[in-house]
Amino acid sequence: MKIAVVGATGLVGGVMLKVLEERNFPVSELIPVATEKSVGKQITFKGKEYPVVRVGDALKMNPIIALFSAGGNTSIEYAPSFAKISCYVIDNSSAWRMNPKNKLIVPEINSHILDTEDTIIANPNCSTIQLVMTLAPLHRAFHIKRVIVSTYQSVTGTGIKAVRQLEDERNNIVGEKIYPYSIDKNCIPQCDVFTENGYTKEEMKLVNETQKILGDNSILVTATAVRVPVVGGHSESVNIEFEKDFEISQILKILENTPGVTVLDDISKNIYPFPQMAEGKNDVFVGRIRRDYSNPKSLNLWIVSDNLRKGAATNAVQIAEYITKTFNLK
Repeated sequence: MKIAVVGATGLVGGVMLKVLEERNFPVSELIPVATEKSVGKQITFKGKEYPVVRVGDALKMNPIIALFSAGGNTSIEYAPSFAKISCYVIDNSSAWRMNPKNKLIVPEINSHILDTEDTIIANPNCSTIQLVMTLAPLHRAFHIKRVIVSTYQSVTGTGIKAVRQLEDERNNIVGEKIYPYSIDKNCIPQCDVFTENGYTKEEMKLVNETQKILGDNSILVTATAVRVPVVGGHSESVNIEFEKDFEISQILKILENTPGVTVLDDISKNIYPFPQMAEGKNDVFVGRIRRDYSNPKSLNLWIVSDNLRKGAATNAVQIAEYITKTFNLK
């Protein structure tokens, strides 16, 4: 079971390695792949060291699964080459997500639609994953008409250079700026670049990916994505309008019985999710669950998840686990 991790020296790539090890994924040989400047560095995995290699060298080593987290351009250029050698690519970039030929997968929701012909599998956007993990079971029960989501996104979602910018600003160090403004002690209402409709790419990912994963284009979604000076994970304030009425007790029961979702909701004890408690954990956490009294059949809730874990690395590894078992990969 040769496994390649393309982008192994990046933030998400590093977490992928941790998750593979934590979940005891059956790796017989690890193939860490990174840019030219990292080639030759040693990556420690399960007590053994592996040298970082170039993409071309990784192809020659014939991995059976390749976890990609090296950006869209790298995925577009190299993912098809891996697929041609009968390697299953699980791609964390946005390159393949909205391609009709590629499946967009959150294992707890729609892994059943995968088949052996799906050699390039798209991993959804981090903010989308935690959203749909909560929406999917509620949609099945009450049918969602409309979702309004405002995100509060960790700097880790931008990458290691953004984390360094935050650290530099907190330590009064003049360094490279990834954001157009200071992020420390600030909130920036822009995640990714703006599109022609006035929304950012991140906001449109929430719209388009949610509809694709849930398999229902009738669900109306609108989003505002905001970058905040935290590192533990992404938070989302979500308002959901259903076609059917509901009781809060029903919502709680459904979410409490949803694999991968943990309900933290006891306002009498100030219990609710927040990024610091979510960091390093694989679940999606939900709290502040309450009826929207301004609109019939509507609900407010608060969703938090470590964007490097379930929002990226953990979801990718779960896909790898599913196809390994289902397709009997060896």
